Amino acid sequence: MTKSTEIKSALKALNIKTENAGTSTGSKWTSSNQKISSFSPVDGAEIASVSTTTVKEFEAVVNTASTAFNAWRLVPAPQRGEIVRQFGDRLRLLKNPLGTLVSYEMGKSFQEGLGEVQEMIDICDFAVGLSRQLHGLTMHSERPGHRMYEQYHPLGIVGIISAFNFPVAVWAWNSALAWICGDVCIWKPSEKTPLCGLACQKIAADVFAENGLPEGISCLVNGDYKVGESMTKNTSIPLISATGSTRMGKIVAETVARRLGKSLLELGGNNAIIVSPHADIKMTVIGAVFGAVGTAGQRCTSTRRLIIHESIYEKVKSALIDAYGQLRIGNPLDETNHVGPLIDSDAVTNYLKALEKVVSEGGRIIVEGGVLEGDDYKSGCYVKPAIAEAENSFKIVQHETFAPVLYLLKYSGGLENAIAIQNSVAQGLSSAIMTNNLREAELFLSQAGSDCGIANVNIGTSGAEIGGAFGGEKDTGGGRESGSDAWKIYMRRQTNTINYTTDLPLAQGIKFDL
Repeated sequence: MTKSTEIKSALKALNIKTENAGTSTGSKWTSSNQKISSFSPVDGAEIASVSTTTVKEFEAVVNTASTAFNAWRLVPAPQRGEIVRQFGDRLRLLKNPLGTLVSYEMGKSFQEGLGEVQEMIDICDFAVGLSRQLHGLTMHSERPGHRMYEQYHPLGIVGIISAFNFPVAVWAWNSALAWICGDVCIWKPSEKTPLCGLACQKIAADVFAENGLPEGISCLVNGDYKVGESMTKNTSIPLISATGSTRMGKIVAETVARRLGKSLLELGGNNAIIVSPHADIKMTVIGAVFGAVGTAGQRCTSTRRLIIHESIYEKVKSALIDAYGQLRIGNPLDETNHVGPLIDSDAVTNYLKALEKVVSEGGRIIVEGGVLEGDDYKSGCYVKPAIAEAENSFKIVQHETFAPVLYLLKYSGGLENAIAIQNSVAQGLSSAIMTNNLREAELFLSQAGSDCGIANVNIGTSGAEIGGAFGGEKDTGGGRESGSDAWKIYMRRQTNTINYTTDLPLAQGIKFDL
């Protein structure tokens, strides 16, 4: 079976019809005259075009979602969980074709595409269990004959703005939890991966329709930043969950805060692995290489910096150079390849500028980069993963380049020095240390250690499990998605006091006699 046949089979299995698709409230789809085209970075081919959402269409979507919320919030949470369970089961059936589409439209390896769909399935499983555990607290009242407790209620409409690098999983992280909380969702996928959005919306819409549920529980809008602006400014959308660059996140945060809305931000990362003298070199190389080149360096958790103790620096550097020499770059649907393309020509330009910049600042390229040419790389988006020796103070090292460029940084002295280097960037998403020394591991995880939202020991920075809350600090935005108690952001907290006596005592012992 050829690669083009695989894509056609995947689109057919997903039942994607793009001719009248762009905006959806569920089973109902509308289209406009304005289109955005989806080009695959794998071969440069146009897959299909999708219509963008007009202002009138967006207003209609919000109205439909608002009406749906009034019904959906009254469905008992365990029953909402049952719907999400069915959605997860449908994803299991369509895992292969959806993973294929993710790989082809975004450019990540097929195994990573399948892994992303598995994350969707996993968050559905997590949400189903959570649907019976949306618990509050009971507190003792200072007034006799009173009971005090708190409970959580659904917010309403959740607006989801996702990025191209995880075109399906991040939406599922948000929507699965929002749905079991009683919310409805409006999703704007990246304009670079609109077909993944169409596919997911079709799967969800089918499940909701089969259960006789109203339009508007899952909605899809398409377009550029202007559609995102409509979402962030709309006072009918109490929560905006936005994934993307720090620059974008600051705009979203300011706009939503101006109307006193809530925002959940998952933004950039400048992630480091500290390699101590007590590290297992083999484990270090595996973790660092996958972290740096997986998804062609286009993960927010990608490893950008390797902070290596001077005593083992040359040994680690040599092992990395050998490992990079074994990397296979090419069509991501070919499972023998490790690295696929960057998303588009702009990403390639930023990659090349980063390599130029690190050299101009005094760094040294030790694994050469460059753009690959030839029939197998005709999209122009395939680049060589590169390694540069650098200093943490370089401006380019302080900046997040969304490409497979790894900076080697040397540290001396104790672990405190390495931690200081790691923390001295604006971003605070993911971090890791490679060490077999228990004291070093505990220091890294302590209050004096990593300042990131994710801190790992003896695994890399890239990848996270559904059970833990995902997110970071500082310029990463402070949001938390997925596991733990991340569900609380999708709900409003309410404190309740019940007086079951015939008297009305006031708090703090205040007397008010009539």
